[in-house]
Amino acid sequence: MDLKGKRIGFGLTGSHCTYDATFPELQRLMDLGAEVVPIVSYTVQSTDTKFGDAADHLNKIKDITQKPLISSIPEAEPLGPKEPLDCMVIAPMTGNSLSKFANALTDSPVLMAAKATLRNRKPVVLAISTNDAIGLNGTNLAKLLAAKNIYFVPFGQDDPASKPTSLVAHMNLLAETIEKAIEGEQLQPILREY
Repeated sequence: MDLKGKRIGFGLTGSHCTYDATFPELQRLMDLGAEVVPIVSYTVQSTDTKFGDAADHLNKIKDITQKPLISSIPEAEPLGPKEPLDCMVIAPMTGNSLSKFANALTDSPVLMAAKATLRNRKPVVLAISTNDAIGLNGTNLAKLLAAKNIYFVPFGQDDPASKPTSLVAHMNLLAETIEKAIEGEQLQPILREY
């Protein structure tokens, strides 16, 4: 796998329960020699949960990437023509962000960075983590699955019995998905048992 020197935007949204699986993949990108640009949603910046405090999460991201966080829409906008990325990742991507992105709403730094990347015709990789991906959000998922320059980290149902509409990305496949996306291909199979 060759991601060395690739400039990758890494956006995190508020699926706090997925951070334990996400942070090692962020570190893996660094270990592979990628230049990672961290971008955080407003929820990540301000929400303390049973999965940890916002300040601790932000410090961990800064420690891994050794870069300042992009934390506002004006800070994210230059990732378009002025400071382009080779690829933009959103991991984890909540159902809320999924629905906004599918419907062209840009109300967070992460979504602005994704929009700026699409403007440059570069890949955007989504690692979903949402309880309603195959519920009310199913139409938004389908819309993005069919969209140009958007790729998905393979995903599956994490708990079909208790949460039948929930889907979660296999975070351990993030780097491979990015590499394929940069080549213009979707890592397959996209649907995998969880």
